[in-house]
Amino acid sequence: MNKKIQVWLPLLFSITMIAGMMIGYKMRDNMPGKNFFSTDKRRPLQEVMDLIETKYVDSVKTAELTDTAIAAILGKLDPHSVFIPADELQGVNDDIAGNFFGIGVEFNIFNDTINVINVVPDGPSFKAGIKTGDKFIKVNETPVAGKKITGDQIRKLLRGDLDTKVVITVLRESQTIPFTITRGMIPVSSVDASYIIENGIGYIRLNKFSQSTYREFMQAMEALQKQGLKKLILDLRGNGGGILDEATSIADEFLDGDKLIVYTEGTHFAKKEYRCKRPGLFEKGELVVLADEGTASASEILIGALQDWNRATIVGRRSFGKGLVQEQFDLSDGSALRLTIARYYTPIGRSIQRSYTNGGKAYYEEVANRFHDGEVNSADSVKHDSTKMFKTQNGKIVYGGGGITPDVFIPVDTADFSAAFAKVFYRGLVSDFGYHYYLQNATQLNSFKTTSDFIKNFSFTEDNWKQFVSAAAKDSIRLDTISEKEKASLIARIQSSIARQLWRNEGLYETLNTKDKAVLKSVELLSR
Repeated sequence: MNKKIQVWLPLLFSITMIAGMMIGYKMRDNMPGKNFFSTDKRRPLQEVMDLIETKYVDSVKTAELTDTAIAAILGKLDPHSVFIPADELQGVNDDIAGNFFGIGVEFNIFNDTINVINVVPDGPSFKAGIKTGDKFIKVNETPVAGKKITGDQIRKLLRGDLDTKVVITVLRESQTIPFTITRGMIPVSSVDASYIIENGIGYIRLNKFSQSTYREFMQAMEALQKQGLKKLILDLRGNGGGILDEATSIADEFLDGDKLIVYTEGTHFAKKEYRCKRPGLFEKGELVVLADEGTASASEILIGALQDWNRATIVGRRSFGKGLVQEQFDLSDGSALRLTIARYYTPIGRSIQRSYTNGGKAYYEEVANRFHDGEVNSADSVKHDSTKMFKTQNGKIVYGGGGITPDVFIPVDTADFSAAFAKVFYRGLVSDFGYHYYLQNATQLNSFKTTSDFIKNFSFTEDNWKQFVSAAAKDSIRLDTISEKEKASLIARIQSSIARQLWRNEGLYETLNTKDKAVLKSVELLSR
């Protein structure tokens, strides 16, 4: 019997192989994108690149030409389909992941010298003994002081694989000290601040939607609930979006039943609905969401769902207006293509995507133009597309085609401020002064145990203001003629910058919010 099987075995294998080849050939005809991958006919783009490589008068870097050609092609599509070169992909992926491998410091560059602004608590640098105020002289054997070096260049030197070592030589006071630091995982938090403002009114600020955002949000909510949370302000100003699933998961915590949160659809992408799946953590409490022209994409998905279901009051200014969904495809050379595959629609069917028919330059300039045409100063100047009018469940009129318009308008804080005032922020003088003030007064400042203690008892004197004016004058900015309103605003921001040195972003926003018009208006609405 075994001999008979051995005789027929080669024939059986042959028949199986031929059948598999025939099935695979038939399946190829039904594969999506078969024409793109087909080698039957070479595309003109590849022919041109081959001719340049083999016939052109001079030698050229064809890889760079290919990148340029890809970017030109994508420029004919939409502003959010982008090519990510291989050397930039890791940084992009780190931002989505919500962490990276590094040494755990925040730094700034003053006079071509890298200064440590903050050290991540319990991170690799903290454990090695690095302190705020240290100045980097060398990274391994590479000198970094006294050279024209960019932030990106120093980040590439400091980051690396998990558990690899890097030797940082620092200048501390007058001593040069080497530190061997083992790189670790450094979290990039999505939650900038979370605290109780007053009377059970909580505040959470999200800066993006990464893979860890929902988990961080839930941790913040649970901590606030233990402190007596009854009403919530969710701050999404400047939040440019991120991962759609993270935004819908957070929406699920605010909406009950199996309500529709958002749906996506494209020519080659079947309609997909995202609905509530579970009982939420905050389905009944009063909710205010803050938005502005920097609120985009996944943030707008969350805001759109809450507004359509009348679940929240939206406070601030019209959002960015990005209603396109991207998917990232890794390419063979280590680069990636982030391609728009669908549009998303809010529960009542509105797309909030702005027009991009005039090209990417005009598309992004539209946001800047809001500052020139008065939209950020007056609710009456907000532009709506009257052909894309919708009604929410309670009959409120809302619009598609251009971002999400808030229910309560808050003008921009810096309206009518002078050129000198603007230069202070453009050149980063506030944060620089806050850092140096901390170094000079660390003992006194560290006596404040909490942010609320700092807000109540810290005093920025007239002599301190004169020091700031002198620092600005060294940068050719005259502040002796600015208005009292501008002076008060600058002092408030300097104080928040000093608080950031003590408690990082938590201290920054808790201090800044005491003067923030949108936050104060939200507290007023929730206190009625």
